[in-house]
Amino acid sequence: MSESKTVATTKKYPDRPITIIVPTSAGGAYDLIPRALERTANQHLGQPLIVVNKPGGAGNIGWNELAGATPDGYTIGVTGIEMILQPLYSPGKYNYPTALEPLVQVSSFPMVLAVQANQPWENLDDLVKYAGQHPGEIKIGNSGMGSFPHVLGEMFTHTAGISVKHVPFLGGSDSMAALLGGHIQGVFTTQAITKEHLKKGTIKVLAVTSGQRLADPVFASVPTFKELGMDIVLNNWVGLAAPKEMPIEVRAKLAEGLKAIIIDPEYKNALENIGLQVDYLNPEESQKKWLDDNEKLSKVIQETGILDRIKEQRK
Repeated sequence: MSESKTVATTKKYPDRPITIIVPTSAGGAYDLIPRALERTANQHLGQPLIVVNKPGGAGNIGWNELAGATPDGYTIGVTGIEMILQPLYSPGKYNYPTALEPLVQVSSFPMVLAVQANQPWENLDDLVKYAGQHPGEIKIGNSGMGSFPHVLGEMFTHTAGISVKHVPFLGGSDSMAALLGGHIQGVFTTQAITKEHLKKGTIKVLAVTSGQRLADPVFASVPTFKELGMDIVLNNWVGLAAPKEMPIEVRAKLAEGLKAIIIDPEYKNALENIGLQVDYLNPEESQKKWLDDNEKLSKVIQETGILDRIKEQRK
C-alpha cells in the first residue's frame, strides 16, 4: 500500500464494523466484557463492534486467528493472563506477547481460595495445618492443567509447603459445581463466581490474591494471602489487543475510542453488574503489565514444577 493510500485509509478509519475475537465460549469475563463494550461503540468509535467467539485450545485458537489477522484495525481480540502463560509452556504458532500489541486493559480481578462451608477450616492456617497432617487428601480444583487457577493452586501449596491433589475441570463454573457437590474441598476462582455462594453461606472464602482486601462488603473480612504471610499477589485481567504492525494513527484512534467506552459511567455500571471493576490501562501501561507478568509467571511455573509436568504430559 502506498503512503498516500495509507494516509487516506487512516483518516477515514474506522469506516466499517470492528470484529472482536473472544478466545472462549459465551459467558465468563472474556466474553461478557466485550459484549458490554458493544453498547456504546457507535457513540465512541463511530462503528459497531462485532463479538465473535473462537473457543478451544485453551485460548490458542482465538489468539492464533488474532495474531494472523491483517493489522488494519478491523480485527482485535480479548486477551488475559492465560495469553502470557500459554507460550511459556511450549512454542506455538505465535508467541502472543510479541505477535500482538495491547490497546487497553479493561479490568483486573483477583482470585479467591474458596472451600465448602461445612469444612472445619475457619481460616487459611487451619487448612494448611490440616493439609500438613493429611498429605494428598485435600483436592483443589482448577480450570485445567497449566491454567491460571492451577498456577495459583501450585503457588499456594508450594509456598505453604503442603501436598494436595490438584484436580482439573473445564472452567471456573465446573470447578465451583464440584466444590458445592463435595467432590473437591477447595478451588481458586473469581470473586464474581463466588459472591452469591458466599452470601448464601454455602462456601467460605479463606484468602484473596490481591495486594489489598476487596472493597466489596461481601468480601470485606477476607484477608489477602500477603497479610497472612504468603507472597501470592497476582491478579487476572482482561484487555484488548491487535496484531502487530498496525499503522500508528489507526492504533491511536482505536485506543482512544476504546478508552472513551471504558471510562463511560454506563460501561462502569455494566461491569459492576457482572461483578467486575473497571481497571483501565493504556497501551504503554498494558505492555509493562505483560512484561511484568511474563517474568513473574515464568519463575512460578519453573519453581513449582508445573512446566516440567506439562512437558512430560505432552511427550
